[in-house]
Amino acid sequence: MEALKITHSPVGPIALGATTKGIATLEILGSSDSRREFSNSVAASKLIDQAANQLDEYFRGSRSEFDLPLDLVGTDFQKAVWQRLLKIGFGKTKSYGEVALEVSKPLAARAVGGAVGANPVPIIVPCHRVMGSTGKLTGYSATGGLETKAKLLKLEGILS
Repeated sequence: MEALKITHSPVGPIALGATTKGIATLEILGSSDSRREFSNSVAASKLIDQAANQLDEYFRGSRSEFDLPLDLVGTDFQKAVWQRLLKIGFGKTKSYGEVALEVSKPLAARAVGGAVGANPVPIIVPCHRVMGSTGKLTGYSATGGLETKAKLLKLEGILS
């Protein structure tokens, strides 16, 4: 990681990490987290500032998709799932099974769940838009769990 910045949001403080290639991490922090901001790269710092601005617009309701370079590290399968998540539009949802079909692994809904849970950039890569096959809210690995997922879905008009 070449830069880290803490920004504030309605779901709590968010730590954004970047390399010179793109945003690499987004973590919703707990109240006791004491991370320190740093920057070893002007380019990475500028990317983080862009991400923080776009997140602010998202939370204010004036942005429905992100336009940021990403530097995602994972297996080929995880990357395929994350790329598929980027195609789930604002205010829309998919089931784990639907995502599995879309990555040509129709029997891999559980593996998709694992990849969704390993997403290093939640919100920007919208893993909160993936639901159980019945439309039920299922796990969310970010701090706050299902409560955070519900807040994001409400913001997008998916839940009332």
